[in-house]
Amino acid sequence: MDTSDTLEYDRLIARHHAMRLRRQLLGPTPQSGPTPAPSDYPGGADQRLIRRDLPLVAPLAALIDHLYAEMFRRRPYLRPLFPASMEFQQAHLERTFQHLIDHLDRPAELDRRLRRLGRDHRKLGVRPVHYEAFEEALCAAIRHRAGARWSEELEAAWVRMIRFAVTAMVAGADSALTEPPYWHAVVTGHERRRPDLAVLRVRTGEPYPYRAGQYGTVEHPLLPHTWRQYSMGCAPRGDNEVEFHVRRTGPGGVSAALVEHTAVGERLRLGPPRGSLLPDEDSRDLLLVAGGTGLAPMKAIVEQQAAHRPPGRRVHLFVGARDRGDLYDWSAIAELGLRKPWLTIDPVTAGQLAEAVSRAGDWRRHLACVSGPAGMVAAVRAGLLAAGMPPAQVRYDQPLRG
Repeated sequence: MDTSDTLEYDRLIARHHAMRLRRQLLGPTPQSGPTPAPSDYPGGADQRLIRRDLPLVAPLAALIDHLYAEMFRRRPYLRPLFPASMEFQQAHLERTFQHLIDHLDRPAELDRRLRRLGRDHRKLGVRPVHYEAFEEALCAAIRHRAGARWSEELEAAWVRMIRFAVTAMVAGADSALTEPPYWHAVVTGHERRRPDLAVLRVRTGEPYPYRAGQYGTVEHPLLPHTWRQYSMGCAPRGDNEVEFHVRRTGPGGVSAALVEHTAVGERLRLGPPRGSLLPDEDSRDLLLVAGGTGLAPMKAIVEQQAAHRPPGRRVHLFVGARDRGDLYDWSAIAELGLRKPWLTIDPVTAGQLAEAVSRAGDWRRHLACVSGPAGMVAAVRAGLLAAGMPPAQVRYDQPLRG
């Protein structure tokens, strides 16, 4: 970022703070009324309009390509806030756009999700003023993609959708002002269990407030502004040490840096913990199904149950693997199972995990937690639903790794 870019960025931030202070000092006028609730947003009408005219701007990937190109052309000082490679970022935004469009007719549900996203985006250094630049670039991209078929009606529907999302995200960020945007962590252990897989232990300076079954985002110093999600592989500990199981998913990404280029003493940053694989209020017996590094959250849940288990609860853990070599953390899991009559552990190495789970019993009175590759999660979930388990009793999180 050169001097002129820095000055322009500072002016933009100063203008944002001045406008925010003015709003606080003046307050809402009596005529303005209360801020509309999420349920007041006519999302269904915008959803129909956006879907009707989606072919004009599709594919979404092309719209997003132009959006970022336009934003960085107009405001080059924003480019350093993003990772060097934009591939993952663009794919994530495409999924976000699609989720917004698909759920506009359920604004209250969408509002809750967006508030969580806003809290998480604080670690990226995102400020409300950045959303203004995003909206400006989006409008330019819509006009470019739609060409002669552009209409004010189409652009207005997209703007309303984005402003609804931004309002929720800003509210979510403001609600978490007492929570750090990220935690500094030092690597205390790095075990290469396989050429493509490592188990890392890190220690944070301040307590990292997660629950068993959640995941957090990790940033490696080799890839600044690039965050990837990994499940915690242990229950919360008093020494602030956290465990992550990382499989390398490709060259050059965060997973490759964590597996191949990380040593004891390395400093990482952790984003706020997220996910809700295991609800606190449910005391039913547990069916846990893990594949690959999806074992991490299941191991954390079993550890937590060993320390704080509702009376009478039984836990059945299935661990799927392509072969015995894929059972990378089997010794730790087997040790957890020692002298615990409430815990049953079944390794499944035949590659038929979904079928093995379905054949093993009637799980309709259990709470199921499933974690692993997307195809495995989908197959296990489909088998359980086909056997009569209510959808609300099959829980899963699929962190975005890379």
